[in-house]
Amino acid sequence: MEEIGDNVMELALMSLRNTIARWTEEGEQYATAVPGLGLFRRIEPTEPMSGMYEPSICMVVQGAKRVVLGEETYVYDARHYLITSVHLPTVVQVIEASHEKPYLGLRLLIDQKEVAHLMADSNLPQPRIQQTSRGMATGEVTLPLLTAFQRLIDLLGDEQDIPILAPIIQKEIIYRLLVGDQGARLRQIASAGSQSQQIARAIEWLKNNYREQLHIDDLAEQARMSTSTFHHHFRTMTALSPLQYQKQLRLQEARRLMLAERLDAATAAFEVGYESPSQFSREYNRMFGAPPLRDITKLRVALVD
Repeated sequence: MEEIGDNVMELALMSLRNTIARWTEEGEQYATAVPGLGLFRRIEPTEPMSGMYEPSICMVVQGAKRVVLGEETYVYDARHYLITSVHLPTVVQVIEASHEKPYLGLRLLIDQKEVAHLMADSNLPQPRIQQTSRGMATGEVTLPLLTAFQRLIDLLGDEQDIPILAPIIQKEIIYRLLVGDQGARLRQIASAGSQSQQIARAIEWLKNNYREQLHIDDLAEQARMSTSTFHHHFRTMTALSPLQYQKQLRLQEARRLMLAERLDAATAAFEVGYESPSQFSREYNRMFGAPPLRDITKLRVALVD
């Protein structure tokens, strides 16, 4: 019986692989007509790249990916999804990909309002036990999750169906997550007044105000916690201190400004809130492995190639 189940899972994965491969034939990334849904292909392993993970579920149907959050590492593949419940700065790397077997994956943004609406339904079953309050985790891919994503992507073949059917299928996907092995993680964030929701609001404030000078006491007061309690719960959820979180936001935005808007390092540093260009250069070097000018030059060459 278990062998039959494995065969059915493999057939579902194969179908999803073929579908994503077809829609990503023209490039590495495909922003679909379904709101919040992106499809991805890579034909070789990538260098580690810093980036911000939004609240989302990410799945790999072929290959594997590594995500580093603070000092923790998450690896996910065709049998494991990655779920993120708050905005988290990470270092990401595709670790399994080739021309013959390209990395194929998808990402669906999670609507926290939809999570809250489903939680209000008294018929929603209790989630499985969860051991950690971290805002990121891996979970086991199930057949109902695979088939729901297959139906969602199949809507791309007839886009007139998307406005009506996509929200229904997305609701089913959120339901599958809420009753799955990482369901308690999503419920914590959506529960009004919970400590996790208060930390999520503090993260949202930091994301929108990273240029401002950080006062932990004021942020803790906004979250209605003592400074020590706030610091503890923030690190528990993000694997970073509030100061480390802000620093990563600033450095990632400065890198984007230098690459996309061609600002020099000093201007970018001031733009994101640094008062000392030398401190900015030191911290940039520590995070990205090279001083700003050398790093941006390397990135531009890679984009041309």
